[in-house]
Amino acid sequence: MAAPGENLKINGSRLWDSLMEMAKIGPGVAGGNNRQTLTDDDAKGRALFQSWCEDAGMTMGLDTMGNMFAYRAGTDPDALPVYAGSHLDTQPTGGKYDGVLGVLGALEAVRSMNDLGIKTRHPIVVVNWTNEEGTRFAPAMLASGVFAGKHTQDWAYDREDAEGKRFGDELVRIGWKGDEAVGDRKMHALFELHIEQGPILEAEGKDIGVVTHGQGLRWIECTVTGKESHTGSTPMHMRKNAGRGLALVTELVHEIAMKNQPNAVGAIGHIDVYPNSRNIIPGKVVFTVDMRTHLLDKLNAMVEEFLARAPKLCEEIGVQFSAEMVGQFDPPAFDTGCVTAVRNAAERLGYSHMDIISGAGHDACWINDVAPTSMIMCPCVDGLSHNEAEDISPEWAEAGTNVLFHAVLEAAEIVE
Repeated sequence: MAAPGENLKINGSRLWDSLMEMAKIGPGVAGGNNRQTLTDDDAKGRALFQSWCEDAGMTMGLDTMGNMFAYRAGTDPDALPVYAGSHLDTQPTGGKYDGVLGVLGALEAVRSMNDLGIKTRHPIVVVNWTNEEGTRFAPAMLASGVFAGKHTQDWAYDREDAEGKRFGDELVRIGWKGDEAVGDRKMHALFELHIEQGPILEAEGKDIGVVTHGQGLRWIECTVTGKESHTGSTPMHMRKNAGRGLALVTELVHEIAMKNQPNAVGAIGHIDVYPNSRNIIPGKVVFTVDMRTHLLDKLNAMVEEFLARAPKLCEEIGVQFSAEMVGQFDPPAFDTGCVTAVRNAAERLGYSHMDIISGAGHDACWINDVAPTSMIMCPCVDGLSHNEAEDISPEWAEAGTNVLFHAVLEAAEIVE
């Protein structure tokens, strides 16, 4: 098939204006966004996205997990669509670009096709996946996971947030539960543009990351149980301090990750301490261990070592340890044809680029199991993400979207 000409470019200023306009919905307290999944602000962001898609001549599909699919017709009614997109939901203290760039970049690609009068043999679909972040309803990438057959829909509907609200109920409440059966769609390919969420591209001075693999992930929810007692009157040798168990396990996670370098990470993020009072020794601590690497054998070995050693550490100080796997996916290797299309696009457009492994989980990691998939990354300032100070430049956004534009056109086949 013929490659798109290097003169084909998206409208960078329109893309940036769209990013800034979406950021007005669900503003954070420090310049970012708090547009968590299935909230009223998520509903408003979805409505704005739909209106933009319809203005661009696309028709919107909606499945029973709330995934949004904006359709641009191709010239061949029998050709499978090329998909592009990401997610619009954010962390509680999220940035303006995580996920959103991938959705609005794909929309901008279609807008630019319209401007340039480009027709493609394959239809093109811009997708917004529901609950990629997993911050309100664990696990992350929930709806794309149901789409790819990793979770059942009933199980996903029963996920509860911190207030006990069910995913399924909230999806109905905000009015974004569709009728289309989730997972029925077939794809010719899927491309996801995303900010790196790490410091490598900026440090290396590269415009584009060609993502060859994703990291596998294990989220292990742990509970350390001790005995609540007065901090002032309980002798040190008689304490059953769940907080101390947390401290020991935190160091264990760090130790395991460090000895599995390179390309392995581990940390404890979410922590709940009970009763969380200044003068009461914690009787229970619930926390989540996050371990990741792109090598499956290494990932499994890290988890195995952790689950073997953590109970013993806690037992030695008189507290109990239990654990449950609450999120997991194996490391994906992205489709070589799609990866090549991304690399070719970067070279054709004259952007500096490098192969990179995605340190974060993304919807593309699940979809990779059911369709040819790849990702494109652009730098972000200081590698900072999941933070309201997350920042990218308009030039980075434009370069990443131009590469997405060309990769999608190559896969969708321009009709002369």
